[in-house]
Amino acid sequence: MKISIQLFMFTLGLFIFSYGIALAITVQHLGIHPWDVLSIALFDLFGLSIGTWAVIVGLVLVCISLIIDRKYINYGTFLNALLVGPFVDMYLWIGWFPTSNETFFEVIILLVAIVTMGFGGGMYAAARIGVGPRDGFMLSLSDQFGMSISRVRIVVETSVLVLAFLLGGPVFIFTFIYTFIQSPVFQFSYHYHSKRLDQLLGRI
Repeated sequence: MKISIQLFMFTLGLFIFSYGIALAITVQHLGIHPWDVLSIALFDLFGLSIGTWAVIVGLVLVCISLIIDRKYINYGTFLNALLVGPFVDMYLWIGWFPTSNETFFEVIILLVAIVTMGFGGGMYAAARIGVGPRDGFMLSLSDQFGMSISRVRIVVETSVLVLAFLLGGPVFIFTFIYTFIQSPVFQFSYHYHSKRLDQLLGRI
């Protein structure tokens, strides 16, 4: 019963997180998260789909993490790596998005997307069945090299951004401020859903 509740929270969080990614992609010219810029750049160059490249990149990072320090990798990490990409592709195919040709409203759409990603990310992380492949990779590097998580994140995401830019990915102003908006929302969502999960599990 407990694992069912955790899996439900985890899956719902992934659905919400993935919708945020897909919504941001609809206004990608304003700038999106470095990892998503990379997926779009690979899609533009080699085809397949944006979600497929998200899965491929995620699994590559999981494999590297297993070599460096496997303690952050478990079944939730694999579920994250395998599900987010297809969810994003599903939303892009369905097309349930607001649209606008006005820059002001496009900025609003992107802000909603960033908040949605932060909320969903905090929810699935609070389920405690595994961090995402990108977070697991950065945590493994942090332990391996004795660097702070924030410094590792800056180095890794900057490197990913440079690579994605060189491959022709969509980089603009919001790419550089994404984390500053998303991180506080993620933190709020994580703490809120952690408390809710504790309350639910305490009743069982």
